[in-house]
Amino acid sequence: MARIKKASLVDQIYSRLREDIITLKIPMGTRLNVNELQSELGVSCTPIREAVNRLQQEELVIYENNVGARVLTLDEHDVREIHELALTLQQAAVQLSMKNGNLDEMLDAVEEQLDRYKSARSPREGVKAVHNLIGVFYHHCGNRRLDRSMVAIQGQMLLLRHIYAECPGWSGHAAELTALRDGVEDEDARAVCAALQSYMEQSTPAILKWLKEHK
Repeated sequence: MARIKKASLVDQIYSRLREDIITLKIPMGTRLNVNELQSELGVSCTPIREAVNRLQQEELVIYENNVGARVLTLDEHDVREIHELALTLQQAAVQLSMKNGNLDEMLDAVEEQLDRYKSARSPREGVKAVHNLIGVFYHHCGNRRLDRSMVAIQGQMLLLRHIYAECPGWSGHAAELTALRDGVEDEDARAVCAALQSYMEQSTPAILKWLKEHK
């Protein structure tokens, strides 16, 4: 059996910790103790530190003097700032993709994810469907720098979506997502952008309420 390369091990630890953070399995504000993780994961401290450093670059983990690494915490300003930037990037991706992309392929992909959202049996499945649906526009926008800009805040956006999935009514957005789908079919980028904005505006107060209740 081939030995696991160090880089591969770091990737595995990073993916595991990232998934646990964005799905709230590791609560916000939790201190990441390298010795405890070493015991839990059965690996040396070096790949754990490298994985934590990657999470720090993604701003899912914060390093504090005399405290060490801990999972980020969010307040109202953070949520509004992340949503504002994400919506700006999403709408730019919509404009470019509908100008430069293959609209038939985009419509097929959007419809597939909309169907998955509607049939989601768990919040996690719903979050994945919304994430993949919005990702269609980045895939077709033809601008790698825009795509990389979204990747930079992708972890934080996924965390917010998973928080929203904990709120009542998380699955009640079929209308907005259907309007988004209709906008693609009608080749109406403004309608798609409006649907994205409506979805974001409805999710923000629910997320802020959840954060207040889980301080």
